[in-house]
Amino acid sequence: LVDQVDPATLEQFRLSTAVTNQDAAIRDYAQDGRDEHLVQYRAAVQREAESAARIRRLLSGVEGGEDVYRLLEKATADSHVWRAAFADQIAAGPGGQGIDAARSREARRLLNQARGDMTPLQVGITELHDRAAASLRSRASIALWSTVAALLMVVVAALLLAVLFRRTVLTPVSSLTGRVRAVSQGDFDAPLDVPGPAEIYELAVIIDAMRERIIRQWRSSEDKTRLLNEQTEELRRSNAELEQFAYVASHDLQEPLRKVASFCQMIERRYGDQLDERGRKYIAFAVDGAKRMQALINDLLSFSRVGRLNEPEESVDLAAVARRAVDNLGALVEETGAEVELRDLPSVPGDRTQLTQLFQNLIGNAIKFRREGVPPRVVIDARRDGDEWVFACADNGIGVEPRYADRIFLIFQRLHPRDEYTGTGIGLALCKKIVEFHGGRIWLDTGDRGDAPGTTFRWTLPVRPHITDDGDDT
Repeated sequence: LVDQVDPATLEQFRLSTAVTNQDAAIRDYAQDGRDEHLVQYRAAVQREAESAARIRRLLSGVEGGEDVYRLLEKATADSHVWRAAFADQIAAGPGGQGIDAARSREARRLLNQARGDMTPLQVGITELHDRAAASLRSRASIALWSTVAALLMVVVAALLLAVLFRRTVLTPVSSLTGRVRAVSQGDFDAPLDVPGPAEIYELAVIIDAMRERIIRQWRSSEDKTRLLNEQTEELRRSNAELEQFAYVASHDLQEPLRKVASFCQMIERRYGDQLDERGRKYIAFAVDGAKRMQALINDLLSFSRVGRLNEPEESVDLAAVARRAVDNLGALVEETGAEVELRDLPSVPGDRTQLTQLFQNLIGNAIKFRREGVPPRVVIDARRDGDEWVFACADNGIGVEPRYADRIFLIFQRLHPRDEYTGTGIGLALCKKIVEFHGGRIWLDTGDRGDAPGTTFRWTLPVRPHITDDGDDT
């Protein structure tokens, strides 16, 4: 109606106006012979053709448009007859000659016939408009009543569903809730046989089985308490054996190693000139193996002592701890020309000795795994994130591939040959154990560093106290 019929109505008026303008322009040209009237005549002919074509295009596919097509064809045909018999002949000759009376009357007759065709055309388009409007009103009414009917059906269905839901779900659930509440208050003999859908019945059966299990567990609580006491005593005994092993490892196991290393070195000094190159190499292997075994035992002892020996403090100044760790690494720092930057570090609750070991291991690794010909640079900083501090140790060393991010924290795991980088493979595992004992976590930052080389380790420590002397959270 809006995009086709109404624009066609407007084009019909333009068509009628174009025919009238043709007659006026051609008669003016016949009287005074001015070319501008001839231009106006031809423009009016063009507008008539365009309006007729637009009406055909607009009404294409519209129901009832065929009748309008026939009326349009008759109107344009009569207009063409008028132009052929009168207007085009005058336009072809010189203007200003006037028009004789007989010829003018015949032209008026033909023009009136063409104009008379415009009225049926207008009536046909109007009827088409009315039919389209009536169809639109009918469909709007149908859509309205259909919507109302659908809403009523939805309301009725919702009411029926509410009633059904209440009878089949809410009432049985309410009954089950009351009985479960009675059980929770100590009435373990309250029955839980609730009628209702299969799902509600199944839930009642499950809760009833839980009630039976609680009764059995309650009756056997004394046995469990006795078993727990036995397990606690066994744990105490195991801890005592572990302490004894640590003592033996720290004294009895290291003493033979020291003797082996000392006597091998004495043999090298006293009889070195009597040994060939291979003999001296064998002695060097024995000394190196003894020293590595001693270092391994010391690292294992440090690993086993985490959380067992020292008393945690309520507040440890990590800035002082980091400086102490750097002082412990003074010889390595001086030898490599390393630069260690310690930014603002907070105070946290924890074990001062173990936290010193944490910083010392991370800074020592950063310096040890340096690039050839590049002075090591290590930056330690921290930022607060909610209830924990997030620390970072960044260096400019050789870096670690992301695929080894989890492997490097396993004990005895090494990524490089022993003759290339020294160590026992316990350092990062010890760092992980210390951080976790203090209630935090540690990881390798595998984020994109751009073109910057090196490695960044991050770890967290809680702001509030986390550890106690028995290892429980506070």
